Amino acid sequence: MKKILTILLSCSALSLHAQIQNDDVYELTEMYRANLRNEIFIPDVDGYKALKCDFHTHTIFSDGKVWPNIRVTEAWQDGLDAVAITDHIEYRPNKEILKGDLNESYKIAKKAGDAMGFMVIKGVEITRSKPLGHINALFINDAMPMDVEDPLVAIDEALKQGAFIMWNHPGWPDDKSTFYPVHEELIKAGKIHGLEVFNHIEYYPVTFDWAKKHNLAFMSNSDIHDPIHVTYGIANDIRPMTIVLAHERSVESIKEALFAKRSIAYFNGELAGKSEHLKGLLKASVKVHLINEKHAQITNISDIPFKLTIGDNLYTIPARKSIMLPIPNQDGFTVQNCHIGHGQKLTVYASDFGF
Repeated sequence: MKKILTILLSCSALSLHAQIQNDDVYELTEMYRANLRNEIFIPDVDGYKALKCDFHTHTIFSDGKVWPNIRVTEAWQDGLDAVAITDHIEYRPNKEILKGDLNESYKIAKKAGDAMGFMVIKGVEITRSKPLGHINALFINDAMPMDVEDPLVAIDEALKQGAFIMWNHPGWPDDKSTFYPVHEELIKAGKIHGLEVFNHIEYYPVTFDWAKKHNLAFMSNSDIHDPIHVTYGIANDIRPMTIVLAHERSVESIKEALFAKRSIAYFNGELAGKSEHLKGLLKASVKVHLINEKHAQITNISDIPFKLTIGDNLYTIPARKSIMLPIPNQDGFTVQNCHIGHGQKLTVYASDFGF
């Protein structure tokens, strides 16, 4: 503790020493917010670390509007643990004025991530019209072999590199979420591993059943093109993210968890995933204190709100707050913002929480 205090005092002294305050310049260092991070607390779930990730972002090296290192800074500031750079292969409107190949945006982002101690994942987006649609290849080594005419060959090239393949925004651009034969064939062949059920500012309820039926990882990502705060605002507590249940805080562990389908999609207060993962998250987040035979105090220690239906009544357990609730009967209660299928919500029982 003494060592930590010494370090903090030293940092404070350095900060004060660097601040200019004289008749020529009066520097207001408190206005500088680039080094401030929004911490999002999600507890460990069943022994796994709950890592907050965005696996779908774009930079100026495709059709995004920011430099790759800015994507890393945004993700760090927003409280994420990892970000993937997934620029388009086929659509690069700025390629005539930018040097570098399909790997350049990752190289720039990775350098920034290393300087901050932040995880950056190498990816790329294979961008085709429906029926295939858009596909992200994550954890690749080299994007250049995927720059081919046949998108199925591009997917095979990614798989040769050990890539995790995610089917992006199935309901875009025609507002129809359609499961085409090509997707069924790819899934049967083990060539699609994850499904983006939440994307940007929309989600696709029917896809919850697809992920459940075909054992695909539930994914939620920003697909961000603009600066992140242009889209989601300064008080950014609604950014889509994929919660990955990983053994440890590392890129390799994130990859292992995704292939094992240990993920939860989170989007503007809504969650989607496998029943066991959502129940584990709820039990880790909610603490119960019995008051009497009829009532209990429920404390939510996480930064994720939960909405419960007990009988005919809807209760919200806000993030980092407590609420007094009636003890549910043997019928249990429904968690309205935890989706386990199309029109299906997570149901839990008093016995799950020891009362």
